[in-house]
Amino acid sequence: MSDHPIRVLIAKPGLDGHDRGAKVIARALRDAGMEVVYTGLRQTAEMIVNAAVQEDVDAVGLSVLSGAHMHYFREVSELLRQRGADDVLLFGGGIVPDQDLPALRELGVARVFTPGTSTQDVVAYLRETVPTRRRAESEG
Repeated sequence: MSDHPIRVLIAKPGLDGHDRGAKVIARALRDAGMEVVYTGLRQTAEMIVNAAVQEDVDAVGLSVLSGAHMHYFREVSELLRQRGADDVLLFGGGIVPDQDLPALRELGVARVFTPGTSTQDVVAYLRETVPTRRRAESEG
């Protein structure tokens, strides 16, 4: 694995103004030694992907509480592919019904953390998943 820290972009797409969870996750990742870019509220998919590419992140985490998760994950996933950044791990958190999880996986969303997930679970997931992806990318 590369010795540079894991770089994660945390974003709040759309008009949802509830950002406490996104800020808690951003802080937990930062406290765990990751480099975190928090884009703030009311981001478009284009803004999120532009920041992800510009910041050369390993992962993008979307926080969606508005019920528009299918729309935003689809847009971000498609734009990452179009920009040649489909190696970026796409994950998220928020209010997402269980029945939507298979469709999100098909869109390329690696994992969705729902309310009640501990910050340490998110940290552990990224610590385990990102290095594996980096190794696969460097070998491929």
